[in-house]
Amino acid sequence: MSALAPWLDYLAGSLVLLGAIFALLGALGLARFSSFLRRLHGPTKASTLGVGCVLIASMLVFSPGPQASLHELLITLFIFLTAPVSAHLLVKAALQQQPELRPAAPPAERDSPN
Repeated sequence: MSALAPWLDYLAGSLVLLGAIFALLGALGLARFSSFLRRLHGPTKASTLGVGCVLIASMLVFSPGPQASLHELLITLFIFLTAPVSAHLLVKAALQQQPELRPAAPPAERDSPN
């Protein structure tokens, strides 16, 4: 493995650190929030960004040349596509099991412009 340029090394290191911070925040959100819907928010947002930052850093460090590494790009794409879809399906399943989780409908507008 060849030595990296100093700016690339700093960029990759900061991306790994940022990714670790995002993943830690997602894990804390999962552990500390009170309800199911709040607990679902932490891992789907913060952990997805954390994994994305780590994968981009891996792509910068381990790509063989100026071209991007296809494996890291595909993993990042699949995580960014599947995490929101799985969270949406989990929320729909939770609302199916416990309909009282559904928020109240907004009050009807009294002065409609029609």
